[in-house]
Formats: sequence, C-alpha cells, structure tokens
Amino acid sequence: MDEDFKKLCAIIADVLGVDPDEITMDTTFDEDLGADSLDIASIIMGIEDEYDVKVDTEVASKVTTVGEALALIKGASEG
Repeated sequence: MDEDFKKLCAIIADVLGVDPDEITMDTTFDEDLGADSLDIASIIMGIEDEYDVKVDTEVASKVTTVGEALALIKGASEG
C-alpha cells in the first residue's frame, strides 16, 4: 500500500475518529465519513503539517474523495 495513502488515512482517522482500515481511495469525505467544513479544514491542516506543503483552499474545497486528496498531496509535494 502507498505510504502517502497510509499517512493520509491516519490523518483522516485522527480528525474524524474513524477506523483507517475502512478508508479507501473512493471514500467520500461528506457522504461516507460525515465530514463537515471544519473537519475538512482540520484534515487540510494535518496534511500541511505532515507534508510541509501549502494546500490551496480553493482547490481543496473541490476535493470530494480520499483519492482526490491524495492526488492533491502528490501534486503539492512535487511542486
């Protein structure tokens, strides 16, 4: 399993209090995990801390699945 995916799952699980093993690339933040805008902001802050990147909030607001968030992380860390 991808190391970045595992780190992202750990961040999400910590913020939302869910089992990281239940998270897949297709898991949606709002429908599947019940995350609200404050939860998403906390997840973004966790991503920024873990990867030492700055996530564009406008771009992040369009992310709906864990897979999209992972692509965002990979793009931010490459840039």
